[in-house]
Amino acid sequence: MTIAARLSNAGKTYTSGDSTIVALQPTDVEFRKKELTLLVGPSGSGKTTLLSLLGCVIYPTTGNVWLDDTCVNTLPEKKLAEIRLNKIGFVFQGFNLLAPLNGLENVMQPLLMQGISRKEAKARAQDMLNDFGLGDRIKNLPRNLSGGQQQRIAIARALITKPGLILCDEPTASLDHKSTMQVMDNLCLLKQKDCAVVIVTHDTRLTKYADRTIYVTDGSISESPENAKTYE
Repeated sequence: MTIAARLSNAGKTYTSGDSTIVALQPTDVEFRKKELTLLVGPSGSGKTTLLSLLGCVIYPTTGNVWLDDTCVNTLPEKKLAEIRLNKIGFVFQGFNLLAPLNGLENVMQPLLMQGISRKEAKARAQDMLNDFGLGDRIKNLPRNLSGGQQQRIAIARALITKPGLILCDEPTASLDHKSTMQVMDNLCLLKQKDCAVVIVTHDTRLTKYADRTIYVTDGSISESPENAKTYE
């Protein structure tokens, strides 16, 4: 399978006064397209740090982070912003939809930021929302949508630029069982579209959807089921 992102001996530490906090130990790990990977472990274990490195939100203290064939930790912030816009889709627990904009307008935003014409962006966003079963909700503001509908719009927005990497931070934490199933079914469809899907979660309902589970403990990662006790 094609590698969408990888860490090569990449780690992250923070310094506060005389103290050094290890957020992520030097790590080697690959994330492949057409796979859905769960990152699980207790709060403060390093899951979010790993996700932030993959998302080009923070730089590693040591080692290298690669997106496709590009080593990103030597790039300036402006270039990282371009990579985040064009190559990475983000899905958040709190949805992060823009409250004044309706569903269609929210999904259009990444395309408009890419310089796509408003007419084309509207047509592509409409098609995407139809694919997600939300064609009748395009004019609804976020406050008039259920949690599951908001999350599906957030996923549609993440996918609209056709990124190779989808990063999700607790995407089902606030959803009921039915909405969780809908969201995960949609995320499983993404990997079939040649995406690598990476999900940080505490939600045990998601294990049946995963191709792979990575356990994160005290800044270290393992794919061994023996570390499943860290899943809280």
